[in-house]
Amino acid sequence: MTVKGVRDSTFGVVGLTLLAFSTPGAAGLFMITVSLAPFGDTLVVLRNGGTKAVAFGIHFATAVIVLVSAALLFAV
Repeated sequence: MTVKGVRDSTFGVVGLTLLAFSTPGAAGLFMITVSLAPFGDTLVVLRNGGTKAVAFGIHFATAVIVLVSAALLFAV
């Protein structure tokens, strides 16, 4: 859990930095790349006996929200 927290915090700081100091397109590409982490977390939960509700309700939903955010950044 500690590694996951550090990873997610780092993604957040880098994302905010890109939003503040870069173009929306660069931030959008970053968001697409970052969406791989929650997709991977979905698979980890499912393969290790976690519930489908947690896998899809938390991790998969997060990945979809990140991709929607990326799409909105490209629309700007």
